[in-house]
Amino acid sequence: MFQKSLLILAITAACAGAQAQSATPQAPASNASSPAKKELVARILKIQQPAIDNMAQSLVQEPLGPLLERADAALQQRVPPEKRDAVAKGIQEDTRKFVQDTVPIVRDRATKLAPTVIGPMLEEKFTEDELKQVVAMLESPVLAKFQAAGVDIQRALAEKVIAETRPQVEQRFRSLEDSMAKRLGVPPPNASGGAPAPSTGKPAKK
Repeated sequence: MFQKSLLILAITAACAGAQAQSATPQAPASNASSPAKKELVARILKIQQPAIDNMAQSLVQEPLGPLLERADAALQQRVPPEKRDAVAKGIQEDTRKFVQDTVPIVRDRATKLAPTVIGPMLEEKFTEDELKQVVAMLESPVLAKFQAAGVDIQRALAEKVIAETRPQVEQRFRSLEDSMAKRLGVPPPNASGGAPAPSTGKPAKK
């Protein structure tokens, strides 16, 4: 949320491109590739390596959600109760191994592709002076301090939102549980259970 990521750079580049279309065209040489630009882009990509790593992690993990949901449904429907724990542990181990083996492949490929994909875009859409400003911004200790504070800031907001909306959310959650139970033809859940409180743990990195 508070991290300067490649997504922010991409949005900035898109905005710069849109403004350039409506503004008086600059001399082509100002946005031409140069050794100085390549060096600045390399510095930007080095700073953004954690964001590239996070993207690779997300690309691998995001498809697992629906897959694990289907596996859980099949576990409840097709596996005898006395075998469910063992099967569930096996699924967890398979999933862990998949992530452990696959993330490095995607991460390494993303790192190798970044200079050839992101580099030319940055060189085309930003002047050398603008790239220097981007580097200065990303290397700023103030930005690092702001990013470090971002987790606490987001957690404080989340806790306040949960406290203010819990009654409405729990009421709607119970209604949803009752509706699902009726559609499935099963007894409604125990009303005393309530809705699970939203997590206030560390937010996901962007």
